[in-house]
Amino acid sequence: MGTRIHTSEGASAPTRLLRAVGLFTGDMRQFGEWVKRQVFIIQLLDCVLRGVAQVMFVNNPLSGLLVVIGLFVQNPWWALNGLLGTAGSTVSAVLLRLNREAVLAGLHGYNGALVGLLMAVFSAKGTWYGWLLAPNLFMSMLCPIVSSALSSVVSRWDLPVFTLPFNILVCSHIAATGSTHPYFPVVDIQPKLHLHQNNSFENLSLPQLFLSVPVGVGQVFGCDSPWTAGLILLALLLCSPTICFHAILGSAAGMCVGLVLAAPHMDVYSGMWGYNSVLSCIAVGGVFYALTWQTHVLALICAFFCAYMTSAISKLMSVLALPACTWPFCLSTLIFLLLSSENPAMCRLPLSSVSYPEENRHYLKQLKASGKAPTHNRVGNLQEGEANDQLEVESDPSDSVKVQEM
Repeated sequence: MGTRIHTSEGASAPTRLLRAVGLFTGDMRQFGEWVKRQVFIIQLLDCVLRGVAQVMFVNNPLSGLLVVIGLFVQNPWWALNGLLGTAGSTVSAVLLRLNREAVLAGLHGYNGALVGLLMAVFSAKGTWYGWLLAPNLFMSMLCPIVSSALSSVVSRWDLPVFTLPFNILVCSHIAATGSTHPYFPVVDIQPKLHLHQNNSFENLSLPQLFLSVPVGVGQVFGCDSPWTAGLILLALLLCSPTICFHAILGSAAGMCVGLVLAAPHMDVYSGMWGYNSVLSCIAVGGVFYALTWQTHVLALICAFFCAYMTSAISKLMSVLALPACTWPFCLSTLIFLLLSSENPAMCRLPLSSVSYPEENRHYLKQLKASGKAPTHNRVGNLQEGEANDQLEVESDPSDSVKVQEM
């Protein structure tokens, strides 16, 4: 990433291949700069694809396209609602004149994607119930408003809002309508009074247990299809192998905690114990912390903690006939991002500099090379201008493409 090749004509075939691969991996920065000069519809399409991918902390339109294909494999109606939610949320952010760079990076689309998708998943009317598109569009267009309001609060600690707008809006919709609503009924969520129904490993199916790890990644989008999960993992790998690895690690951690807590085997097989841990492990393992072996271990600990939170919050929310959504991920990850440590290897990056893990690690190396590396993990508390003063490199102003900071 940081190497510059001055001889373009005499470049070897492997070098040219690496250059070509670099155009489609990472955050596709050059493509993003090209999109900025195009008509609105092209920009909107790019924003929608990036918004879908940003659910997994990925800022890559090709990754977003792979995820969309996976959603259509799972259920075309769900995919359509997810795309509508992403587009509605993005257009709302444009009309509100929110930060243009954040909009172009898909940061005002990912909550809308989840709102649209999960409203279709929880609908008791089944597929192709056209009237659902109206509340879907309305709730998704509220996402930038809720996100901006929350951001004004958590930005005091330089924290992201994650998927809190999605959690608030979807839970509001489900609580407001319920299972008996004549037009927009939702599935009846029963209290989970018996979470610990299995105390034996004798009846475990190892193939299903193995399959639950990738399926847990797919459950971030509410999908239980192994094919969809495979496409999502491929999308993560295209952008960042580090994100892909931590997604698998987080899902495996959630699965292990589910077994330890004697959860029903079918819940473990379906990946429901893994998806929150997937997001937590990715967030801590290289996205908001610069990746070191210490932060890698911290990410694994956060994934286990998040799985415990999933068990507790699922039981509490089910009493109110509400799903857990991604509340466990938000709460556990925010706790870990607020960690105070004097260990210089546990460096939390300022939101203005957050990108994909490989780029974040490169940023930290440049800080160290300049002799201005942080001595503790509270880099996130620096003001944006102060953080930029720490690092003076020859780069385009748009080099730090943000990931879920708004």
